Amino acid sequence: MTEQTDSESRKLLGRLRDAMARDAEGQERLDQITKLIAGSMGTEVCSIYLFRDEETLELCATQGLNVEAVHQTRMRLGEGLVGRVARTGKVINTPEAPSMRGFRYMRETGEEIYSSFLGVPIQRLGEKLGVLVVQSKSKREYSPDEIYALEVVAMVLAEMAELGAFQGEGEALSARHQKSVLFRGASAQEGAAEGHVWLHEPRVVVTNPIAEDPHSDFLRLTEAVEKLRFDVDQMLEASADGDKEQFKVLEAYRMLANSKGWLRRMQEDISRGLSAEAAVEKEQSQARARMEQVQDLYLRERLSDLDDLSNRLLRILTGQGVKSEAEYPQRPILVARNIGPAELLEYGRNLAGVVLEQGSVGSHATIVARALAIPLVIHAERITTEALNGDQIMVDGEQGIVHLRPDEAVAAAFRDKIAMYEKAQERYVFLRDKPAKSSCGKVISLNMNAGLMADLPSLANSGAEGVGLFRTELQFLVRNQMPKRTELAEIYARVLDAAMGKRVVFRTLDIGSDKVLTYMKTNDGPNPALGWRAIRIGLDKPGVMRMQLQALFRAAKGRPLTVMFPFVAQFDEYRAARKEVDKALAREKILGHVLPEKLEIGAMLETPSLAYAPQKFFEEVDFLSIGGNDLKQFFFAADRENESVRRRYDTLNVSFLTFLENIVKRCAITSTPLSFCGEDAGRPVEAVCLAAIGFRVLSMRAASIGPVKSLVRCVNLDNLYEVINEARDRGEQSTRVRVMEFLRTQN
Repeated sequence: MTEQTDSESRKLLGRLRDAMARDAEGQERLDQITKLIAGSMGTEVCSIYLFRDEETLELCATQGLNVEAVHQTRMRLGEGLVGRVARTGKVINTPEAPSMRGFRYMRETGEEIYSSFLGVPIQRLGEKLGVLVVQSKSKREYSPDEIYALEVVAMVLAEMAELGAFQGEGEALSARHQKSVLFRGASAQEGAAEGHVWLHEPRVVVTNPIAEDPHSDFLRLTEAVEKLRFDVDQMLEASADGDKEQFKVLEAYRMLANSKGWLRRMQEDISRGLSAEAAVEKEQSQARARMEQVQDLYLRERLSDLDDLSNRLLRILTGQGVKSEAEYPQRPILVARNIGPAELLEYGRNLAGVVLEQGSVGSHATIVARALAIPLVIHAERITTEALNGDQIMVDGEQGIVHLRPDEAVAAAFRDKIAMYEKAQERYVFLRDKPAKSSCGKVISLNMNAGLMADLPSLANSGAEGVGLFRTELQFLVRNQMPKRTELAEIYARVLDAAMGKRVVFRTLDIGSDKVLTYMKTNDGPNPALGWRAIRIGLDKPGVMRMQLQALFRAAKGRPLTVMFPFVAQFDEYRAARKEVDKALAREKILGHVLPEKLEIGAMLETPSLAYAPQKFFEEVDFLSIGGNDLKQFFFAADRENESVRRRYDTLNVSFLTFLENIVKRCAITSTPLSFCGEDAGRPVEAVCLAAIGFRVLSMRAASIGPVKSLVRCVNLDNLYEVINEARDRGEQSTRVRVMEFLRTQN
């Protein structure tokens, strides 16, 4: 047979379903499938290659090649025509395989007598599982109908593999969902946690890839698509009075949901023999495959929308993925591809930890995870594919490591680490009310960073002397429209109330870069960290800045107020922002509102340029806070979101410490209060070095205050400064080795 019709395709899938229903082991099933396909397609050869590991394909079944080659023939990803199909995810169809570039001759299979070659990828939602191949002696190119039919069969094979059909009788899921897996990601929030997987968007398992009654599946698909369109229309109605940009996005979403081509392709798949669920997933898999190849950002967004629509449609068809309290596991650890701040806040403190396939160290989700004081690992590639709801999972936020379904030896060692961490925390509680006073008598003020009301209880519990940084952007990020002045004033007032007289430094809106408001059009460009962000947006949109300043003034209710502008690069920007403060104050006075008893206006030094500002700037600014995270990436020209470079440059580098010390000296000349804020302030070794070069105020996450205070109290800062100078005089690149040697001699 050389031509495939719809009915013949359904017959083939029907035979596959019958083969699956038989009481047979996995290998026997694979052998039956290759025989069925070869007979139906009228080819001498049908072979199934599956991945043995991420880089190696193995011949697992064949009809027509030497049977002795099964489980013996292997090839690397990209090797030969089969390897090329696996690597690219694209079909190869050629009448003269031996003459094609990259053809690999495998003597053990006896394939030299076969000329034509058709290979299609076996993949599911972007996950590559293997390659399905048919070959013939005659030189011919396979027809579009034959290619389509083989792709449909490959889709069913992918679903069968997901259901464990080739691993042995009686297994509900494939063996890979039972094995222990180690993921090496990146640390975004320190800490360690053990718990059970809670998938943010659980994978829909298609248990019926082959349609028993195509007419019934047509009806089910039609009803599900109508329900989907109704849901999207409701989303549009809800946002009709909101932001125009968001409305446009949802309109594009509705356009895709109403796409006749999308529905027609799924209907064609059902006519070929797939179930409604499998047809949706086939379209979704192809959308994801195209997304990997497309560079155009607009097209990628549309393909991403299509992927999301397919997920919604699958959940409607199957009823899977609906969350309920009964399903919620004990000590849930959230696993997701990515997640927004509002969604993460909805989970709140119920979570023991978070693991993301994507994410970044400065993302909204990272900020929320820090506020919730839960470990977060990002860039854990493919974990949403491997993990199942309820799986045991262990998260090491310090090293960026995740153990999924760990064996007992790993679990025991991990529990020992958690026990040691908890024991250390008990020691830090004892130090809570004691000063961070070094052995040489210098007192360091330790403050905490915050961004949510949920952070504020830590102010008393951690022993922090105040809030050195309150991030105000989170109240903007978790909404789908600009918050009102009255709402912000109420939030800021509650923050000041909770601080009970302790100083709170409110940083004005710091958006742009990786913090994007869906309702505000940004102008990011290729390097958003260097783009239109923070104070630059505030000065270009003074109405937003004034609104926030007025909310802060009203929240103070006559109490002292401290405000800080982020990402100031030059003196004129600070002066312009200060003028906006004066305008807002004048407006509040006219309206009869109570003004703050005392008002401090400071700036965040995050760009090297501001360190060389005129002395007049240092005289005018009420205080300065060094934003260590951004300053370090700009000083070393190393993007902190780029894993290949962000750890390459050391905070204890002699050049960076010298640069920081020069800022300390400039501030000392003008008596300008100075603090250091950022991740490095919360790392004990880095913190004592910052204290040694002259910083007397450090601001960090609440959980770091105990460890930092513990080390400060053990160290003679004068002696440590001598060690740093010695490394500097010797021309060493970093002081770290000598600092660590010195610290080992302390108590």
